[in-house]
Amino acid sequence: MRYNEKELQALSRQPAEMAAELGMRGPKKGSVLKRRLVKLVVNFLFYFRTDEAEPVGALLLERCRVIREEPSAFSISFIEDPERKYHFECSSEEQCQEWMEALRQASYEFMRRSLVFYRNEIQKVTGKDPLEQFGISEEARFQLSGLQA
Repeated sequence: MRYNEKELQALSRQPAEMAAELGMRGPKKGSVLKRRLVKLVVNFLFYFRTDEAEPVGALLLERCRVIREEPSAFSISFIEDPERKYHFECSSEEQCQEWMEALRQASYEFMRRSLVFYRNEIQKVTGKDPLEQFGISEEARFQLSGLQA
């Protein structure tokens, strides 16, 4: 996937859903744990050197797995390359759980599934499609039939 570097930098400056200094180790063999400022903005996880304003890198949180590795550590890997893991160490089990939950809910697919679920629940209660007023009620991406079990 291609991204415009300036647009990514601008996105990295947006208010974060979560941000903290975490220990981070990249996927390369021999990679060492480094302190990084980690920011979750929409479905991107940006990471920064603690003394710099521009991100060192970003992970697009689509088609990924977030797995607890230790009580206060987790990893992110991508379905296309599950052996390539980014490791993160938190200061507590609670912080680790909060990060894992937020990361799992950050993907477009999770948001789409939530929208479809709540749309159907509202429709059951009210008898009306809540998306109809926005003119998108018939779009295929918001249909229940598009969900995979």
